[in-house]
Amino acid sequence: MFKVKVYVTLRESVLDPQGTAVMHSLHAMNYKEVSDVRIGKYMELMVEKSDRPVEDVVKEVCDRLLANPVIEDYRFEIEEAVAQ
Repeated sequence: MFKVKVYVTLRESVLDPQGTAVMHSLHAMNYKEVSDVRIGKYMELMVEKSDRPVEDVVKEVCDRLLANPVIEDYRFEIEEAVAQ
């Protein structure tokens, strides 16, 4: 079994209105040191071993469901997990 951590973020070329709103709120709270905020998603998947490489399964899941490949990028980390 594998524990997969998936991080999805908007591409740099895509405007992030939610991130901009958070940045303005932080500035209003006097956190002037913050110069940019980008909002993303974090997901954890438990993936069982199969005849397919786990990387292939995760890439397919991300491309088909978890991320919009037109406007989002993703990365993931895979670690061995003990079945519970």
